[in-house]
Amino acid sequence: MKTKNKTPLRQCTGCREMKSKKEMIRVLRTPENEIVLDATGRKNGRGAYVCLSQECLEKAVKTRGLERSLKTAIPDEVYEDLKKELNDIEKQQ
Repeated sequence: MKTKNKTPLRQCTGCREMKSKKEMIRVLRTPENEIVLDATGRKNGRGAYVCLSQECLEKAVKTRGLERSLKTAIPDEVYEDLKKELNDIEKQQ
């Protein structure tokens, strides 16, 4: 009998729903305290996830979900990068 691999679930900092990692974008605080987007999901550091929707990003900004998850203030440029990234993803779909 083969056992099916479990898909890793993560919680969105906007809508608070549990989804698979593939359905989300990872925001990372590196050991040097930089905030970057992690497309690979494999970089070192503390990660927080947001669904691939503008709505969830807006909720995460409003409730400061990302800042709480990463335990640091997040510069506006990071939110701008996230918005651009989500726009690009939405155009591809």
